[in-house]
Amino acid sequence: MTSTETAEKPALSAEKADLLEALAQHRFFLRYTVRDLTDEQAKARTTVSELCLGGLIKHVTAVERMWVDFIQEGPSAFPEFTEMTEEAQAQWAQRFRMADGETLAGLLEDYAEAGRRTDEVVAALPDLNGTHPLPRAPWFEPGARRSARRVLLHIMAETAQHAGHADIIRESLDGAKTMG
Repeated sequence: MTSTETAEKPALSAEKADLLEALAQHRFFLRYTVRDLTDEQAKARTTVSELCLGGLIKHVTAVERMWVDFIQEGPSAFPEFTEMTEEAQAQWAQRFRMADGETLAGLLEDYAEAGRRTDEVVAALPDLNGTHPLPRAPWFEPGARRSARRVLLHIMAETAQHAGHADIIRESLDGAKTMG
């Protein structure tokens, strides 16, 4: 790079900008739902569900990372899902819980980093049309493919769904609401 060149981010297409803005809004709502909580509150289960607020942040972070890896690497980004053993189910369930030593602040920073990476990967794509085959798994149609666009929409839907879960858990915890 010469002294007259500057390191500028590539201009985003309107589609990428709109999708990333919508995803950022859903991320904001999820993060806002856990505002002002202690680590103990973030670990608390307030319903019969296994879900807790810190666990939701942890899960959404892991899922976003896995799908962004898929955009870049294809199906090798996913673990082998041919059979959900008891051990695999237990490992999956841990992704919804805060482990000893984890803090809400640490989980939120990890989530922010995952979001920055997603935004960077999407911005660097020439377009959102590139596809990869989905890995073999009982919940994917055999031979199905996903475009980067569809993956981004999935991440957005996952984030929005879990933001709704978080809102219910938070309201059950201390009456605080994200909206309303």
